[in-house]
Amino acid sequence: MDKEIMQMEKDRNYVAIKQLLDRLNEVDVAAELENMDEQLMLKIFRMLPKDKAAGVFAELSRENRQSIVEAITDMEITGIVDDMFTDDMADFIEEMPASVVKRVLAQTPKEKRDIINQLLKYPKDSVGSVMTVEFVDLKADYTVADAFAEIKKTGLDKETIYTCYVIDQDRKLIGTISARTLLLSDHERKISELMNPNTISANTIDDKESLSIKFRKYGFLAIPVVDDENRLVGIVTMDDAFEVQEQEATEDFEIMAAVSPSGQPYLKTSAWTMAKKRVVWLLLLMLSATLTGAIISSFEDAIAVLPALVAFIPMLMGTGGNSGAQSSTLVIRGMALEEIKLSDVGEVLWKELRVATLCGAILVVFNFVRVIFATKGDILITVTVSLALYATVIIAKTIGCLLPICAKKLRMDPAVMSSPVVTTMVDAAALIVYFGLARMLLHV
Repeated sequence: MDKEIMQMEKDRNYVAIKQLLDRLNEVDVAAELENMDEQLMLKIFRMLPKDKAAGVFAELSRENRQSIVEAITDMEITGIVDDMFTDDMADFIEEMPASVVKRVLAQTPKEKRDIINQLLKYPKDSVGSVMTVEFVDLKADYTVADAFAEIKKTGLDKETIYTCYVIDQDRKLIGTISARTLLLSDHERKISELMNPNTISANTIDDKESLSIKFRKYGFLAIPVVDDENRLVGIVTMDDAFEVQEQEATEDFEIMAAVSPSGQPYLKTSAWTMAKKRVVWLLLLMLSATLTGAIISSFEDAIAVLPALVAFIPMLMGTGGNSGAQSSTLVIRGMALEEIKLSDVGEVLWKELRVATLCGAILVVFNFVRVIFATKGDILITVTVSLALYATVIIAKTIGCLLPICAKKLRMDPAVMSSPVVTTMVDAAALIVYFGLARMLLHV
């Protein structure tokens, strides 16, 4: 599609470009602009209708939004600002340099500017930081006719009108009512008779990561947000919750891969930035691996007497690391979905011990046959390696399940205690057990 637009622009067929842009969804238009060079992107963006430009602008990358703001006039900025929702504005302003922020806020009406400043005051990881204040609220004593009048009056500027929120005189949330219920009810009936008083809401200071769980559990299109006094202050829509879920999942994956989160797309992140995000973890893991080397060095006498022991070290360390990674990954995922709580530590440990016992037994059976052939029938070495393997699997799964829970208890991200960290600790434990058994059973 972008090649088609480029050809139209080359032929100066601007009427055809405008007709094509009118037919495309805002998200698709933004995707097309992302693939263009800056000069063409600016030219095409300026062809967008005013009512579409703000939506497209909100979908663009940070770099392209900055380029657009720096290139367009104050009047054009005003047009975009007027049509953007406040939560999108807050996200945009939070990631822009001071010079761009100053220019944008200068074109923003005071009332909207005050709301944006309020949103920016919430902690970065809180529900308040991702909510929007564009919602329809109704009074309990309204009739259905009054509700329709309110929706028609204010609905055009709201992010959603499919669910309306019922408040009392103190703006406390007392119920919800859907557009479906309003449409199917008599105009004379009171909202208080039709509303659902059993409201599910989020608090402004809740962790935003919990939103996806609420949306999945209750199937809402939007969730109301209240303050500590249960006053309705905003809503979070499903699209914002999905964006939060994507960001949190990406951050967890990066941490679990021993990479500091960057928050930027892979292809738009410079090699230098990527190196900085990765090298710190690599240094830490490299230094921690010296523990493994120190353990091997301390058993040099045993290795000198029986060099065959060295051949099985990679297998033990690899199996231990994989076993620990399995447990830590599942526990981290379970904690992210709130399937596992801190109080479940005993149940988690008991389950992982049973799993380790079964997995270890199966691995030992296969390993025994393999090692007996590799050592040409040396039963003592085979038994030593097999026992070390069994103990390593149990230790690894114990460490793998407990570390994320301990991290959560210490108010750390459980993803920090992921595969690289678990593997490093398990490697050391596996070597100590292995050489300890070798000294005991083989007398080396």
